Amino acid sequence: MPFSKLGLSPQIQSALKKSSYITPTPIQEKVIPLVLKYNDIMAMAQTGSGKSASFVLPILELWSKSVGEGKAKIKALVLTPTRELTLQVADAFSTFGADLSRKPKVVSIIGGESIGEQIYAIQQGCDILVATSGRLLDVLSKKQTNLSHLEFFVLDEADKMLNLGFAEELNAILEAIPQKRQNLLFSATYPQKILDIASKITQNPIQVTLEQEVPTVESVIQRATLVNRENRGPLLRHLLDNEKLEQVLVFMANKRATDNIAAKFKKYGYKAESFHGDLLQDERTLTLDEFKAKKIRILFATDIAARGLDISDVSCVINFDLPRSPTDYIHRIGRTARAGKSGMAISFISHEDKAHFSIIEKRCKVNLKREQVDGFELSGEAPIQVKGSEPVKGKGKSKKDKAREKASKEASRE
Repeated sequence: MPFSKLGLSPQIQSALKKSSYITPTPIQEKVIPLVLKYNDIMAMAQTGSGKSASFVLPILELWSKSVGEGKAKIKALVLTPTRELTLQVADAFSTFGADLSRKPKVVSIIGGESIGEQIYAIQQGCDILVATSGRLLDVLSKKQTNLSHLEFFVLDEADKMLNLGFAEELNAILEAIPQKRQNLLFSATYPQKILDIASKITQNPIQVTLEQEVPTVESVIQRATLVNRENRGPLLRHLLDNEKLEQVLVFMANKRATDNIAAKFKKYGYKAESFHGDLLQDERTLTLDEFKAKKIRILFATDIAARGLDISDVSCVINFDLPRSPTDYIHRIGRTARAGKSGMAISFISHEDKAHFSIIEKRCKVNLKREQVDGFELSGEAPIQVKGSEPVKGKGKSKKDKAREKASKEASRE
């Protein structure tokens, strides 16, 4: 089915054609007509499925039919988990709305940039506001932003936002927006906590599901390579040189490891950089732009790069450190083989990782042959796990302490 059959105006179709969008993805084909009929939506689809366009296009269509007089007022609010996804969604609104007779004024609100300048941009007139939730609350606390005209409320990558403390921020945001609005929720998974959040936002959404809870990315060639942990760096250099890998995204466990290995690879003469949440926004934007432009060959990143980022030419994803969950594995390897292109994902597996990777395989319904590379074979025995002493009753950590520790660890990894 072409976009022309989905009820979009000739102006939006023209912008789609200029951006080489010819045929809608399954999520776009299902969701766009439902949004145009003013339904609330709760959609589940994996990363790289085209979720963003499935709400950007119908919102632009409906907005263009009801553009009011005078200074622009905020009609749509989109919340995303990361700065990069915020900028990407804002750019999509501008790109697909470029041929409308009245172009939408789109403002992105993210941390790492001047809040004063962002508030000024909103006050100059804003039709569509795309934001990370934390910075949005900062802006709202200044009491200079009017959301009373809001008609569309979108949560993109809702399950990722949950890990960033969004549940606590949601109530404050809901209080600031009108009760009567169209709600659009998009997530790769819907655990109970997300369903609890959804029930606060919308009561009768139409559910659109395109996959099982943990899908298999069939277009990605998946490999599992056995290697001792201390040999992962040398093995990676060997693969880069001997398999001629280009545009490689390497996932690391935490920010420090990301910086350290990027520095090492630069010393070896590779065009490498690190990417994580501690970088300044300008650094993050520049690094991504250079990676997309192929000025950087190897990008070492935390899981902040696992979702939402639209990098079309990643030829290989390396799990240098294994992801925490099967869902994270799917998101990571979904960074390659996008838009019909081929791609490869290689996971490094040490003695310590074998059991965890078996769980990932079981949940993702794959069974990968273990391979070894000459000169880098897995050697030695698996370390014996020593069972800790029994906890002393009454001396264990409280649920609050455990929650704080978990939140701290999550923040340090991003």
